[in-house]
Amino acid sequence: MGSVRACGYSPIVVVRASRHHRVGGKNGLLSLQPQGARGHSISWVVRAAKGPPLLPPKKEVVEGGGIISACFVGLLTGLSVVIFNNVVHEIRDLCWDGLPSRGGLRVLALENKWERIILIPTCGGLVVSLLNVFRSALEDGNSGLKGLLKAVAAAVTLGTGNSLGPEGPSVDIGTSVAKGVASLFDKDAQRELSLKAAGSAAGISSGFNAAVAGCFFAVESVLWPSPAAESSLSLTNTTSTVILSAVIASVVSEIGLGSEPAFTIPNYDFRSPTELPLYLLLGIFCGVVSLSLSWCTSWMIVATDKIQKTLGMPKAVFPVVGGFSVGVIALIYPEVLYWGFENVDTLLETRAFVKGLDVDLLLQLIAVKVVATSLCRASGLVGGYYAPSLFIGAATGMAYGKLLSSLISHLNPIFHLSGILDVASPQAYALVGMAATLAGVCEVPLTAVLLLFELTQDYRIVLPLLGAVGVSSWITSWSIKSKDNSPKPDTHHLSMHNFDQCITKKLLVSQAMKTQYVTVLMNTLLTQVVTLMLAEKQSCAIIVDDHNLFIGLLTLGDIQEFCKLSKETNKMPEELKVSQVCSINDFCETATLTPMMNLHSAELIMNTHGANQLPVISEDLPVGILDRECINIACRALATTEYLSTLTN
Repeated sequence: MGSVRACGYSPIVVVRASRHHRVGGKNGLLSLQPQGARGHSISWVVRAAKGPPLLPPKKEVVEGGGIISACFVGLLTGLSVVIFNNVVHEIRDLCWDGLPSRGGLRVLALENKWERIILIPTCGGLVVSLLNVFRSALEDGNSGLKGLLKAVAAAVTLGTGNSLGPEGPSVDIGTSVAKGVASLFDKDAQRELSLKAAGSAAGISSGFNAAVAGCFFAVESVLWPSPAAESSLSLTNTTSTVILSAVIASVVSEIGLGSEPAFTIPNYDFRSPTELPLYLLLGIFCGVVSLSLSWCTSWMIVATDKIQKTLGMPKAVFPVVGGFSVGVIALIYPEVLYWGFENVDTLLETRAFVKGLDVDLLLQLIAVKVVATSLCRASGLVGGYYAPSLFIGAATGMAYGKLLSSLISHLNPIFHLSGILDVASPQAYALVGMAATLAGVCEVPLTAVLLLFELTQDYRIVLPLLGAVGVSSWITSWSIKSKDNSPKPDTHHLSMHNFDQCITKKLLVSQAMKTQYVTVLMNTLLTQVVTLMLAEKQSCAIIVDDHNLFIGLLTLGDIQEFCKLSKETNKMPEELKVSQVCSINDFCETATLTPMMNLHSAELIMNTHGANQLPVISEDLPVGILDRECINIACRALATTEYLSTLTN
């Protein structure tokens, strides 16, 4: 038997009225439509009539005030990022005693100072844990103080060497500055979005001294992922604020941090057009490495959540555990620690008096950096993915280039390849690998291409960059396609550094999930299952046992695939039941969510498993269904609520 269940996590508000009451639905207002029989009390369902959205009248975004606001955002973001980077450097020098300038952390490892290598990241995790506890105890109104504490936590995380990067915090600083400026100068929602984009561009521009890449980052990570109702701005006007803010932030950063690029760029060497297929192959490898980082991070987030709930461990313990784990890894591989971009310079072999790494060590560093970065992110340490992605990409490209050079040198006497295929130096492949991995991990292909082009200032790198970045991005985007036939989600909402992460981390699964869903037993006929799905307008059904304990998830795509396989093998049983579908391969097997998990973690799990919807389980009992539409609606509702609260203040 099938049934439709509704659980009590989210109450459903029903408006009761007599049949003679009606609310007009013209020009975008709400209408009330009756549902019930004549002569009875009628439940009315609130529906939005066709017409313009319930938003303030559209204004031109950039007027005199918009230009001034963009200038303030760029100036304040640039100053804040300069202060943030200087604090990180001071903490790093205090903890590591200036080791990066004296040959690197391997000096410390050779001196057998293992206590220091372990204790510094662990103590950093302890300080971050205390800051996180204090930050979570603050009320929602103290957004400015929360942002400041988060920036301090990021500075401590990076200064003590934990394996994350400064670009994510820099973008957070920019968006926080933009929110503050918008609340002071203008409360228009559309202009606020434009200023947030300007703040994000300023954060990247000041972090890398790359204003053009910052502008494209704002477009890819802020404007494109925004809902249509919010992003219906004048593109020209929005772009002007972004460019202006990025340029000002970059100038301020050059004054405060110097005009040198973030890391030393080797001379790019492009020998022959016959090399281009080799760069495409590098893009494939970088795409696979990018997926491994995303999958490893998602798995560790889920594992951390399960450990916390199973053992009852407080969240404050995990940053300390994360720092300790990174310290233990650094005993053997000290390069995984963050101490600026000096470790990237080591990989690129641009540091004087520092020996380059061999292929075996480079391959090992790729694996341990993926694990260390995932541990830091899952444990609650604060930082971004850009620096780890560039490190992993440089190691991947360098190992690939060295292996390629060795292979060509061995094959050249036999096949005489010197006149046909002239391979560039490994550093050239390392630069392209950095961009390809960054594009795959953070899903910002245009930003990755422009960043490396802007840093190298060499037009010859553009074609290899476009090829490798395109292949890497295609692999990562292909991996998140859904296995069933339900509509595919907007891929802009799948970015690991999506601008809306601050919203998805505020909301819990229980606040967004559907509490009305279809449940079926293993012996339910498939015809009954499809009928229930059609009646309830659902594309899936939760499978339970006689005690309502969760077993699995059956999607409409699973049923269609089962029918196709049965027809091909001519083994169509007389009675088609749920149990027969679940007996084939991994049909009905699915990941699960918990009600108290935040939406950001839920999205990561969905991306990892290529799912559009997942069941929500509490103590082995199903309590709801979460799909991407639920996440989108919940985030938009929260954003609208915050906007309305600014109007009443």
